[in-house]
Amino acid sequence: RGGMMDFLQTINKEDLSLLPIEEFPGRVIVVDTERDTEKAISYLSTFKEVGFDTETRPNFKKGQSNKISLMQISTEDTCFLFRLNHIGIPEALEHFLSDASIQKIGLSLRDDFNAIQKRSKLEPKGFLDLQNYVGKYGIKDASLQKIYAIIFNKKISKGQRLSNWEADILSEGQKKYASLDAWACLKIYKQLKAL
Repeated sequence: RGGMMDFLQTINKEDLSLLPIEEFPGRVIVVDTERDTEKAISYLSTFKEVGFDTETRPNFKKGQSNKISLMQISTEDTCFLFRLNHIGIPEALEHFLSDASIQKIGLSLRDDFNAIQKRSKLEPKGFLDLQNYVGKYGIKDASLQKIYAIIFNKKISKGQRLSNWEADILSEGQKKYASLDAWACLKIYKQLKAL
């Protein structure tokens, strides 16, 4: 495959720490009613590919796990944050997650699928896991942060990861953080696919 951009196979912590921080540039829409879910899904269903991620409230007790709190689905300029701890997984969202015709791009999806099964018996379809995908391009790192850094020379901050995803109101920081990961998955996929 001549002419293909050669990526680093891996990036170390020091190099990563020196990179400029990436910011989610789009609009964030918080969805916490069934009606808004239907509106969001009818919009998202017009796209062929979307980025996907979830957040679960951290649990610091051994052997306990919380149900998925938030599901993020992003286009190139808009990320929807579905507050599953308020609305569960409404029917419209279930249909979307089981729709094989829409490509949903995420990372380490097995964890997300396990978390989804605690809320719904839906069968996820149309998902692509970047962990398997980036290997074709010679990238050996498996974390979103490192993959993103290798391709775009920017750093995704992990500062909000352990915050409370079930807070009554999500902070601006939480919204930006949650949106960034889903959006970054889509961006990585589109960049690699364009090669």
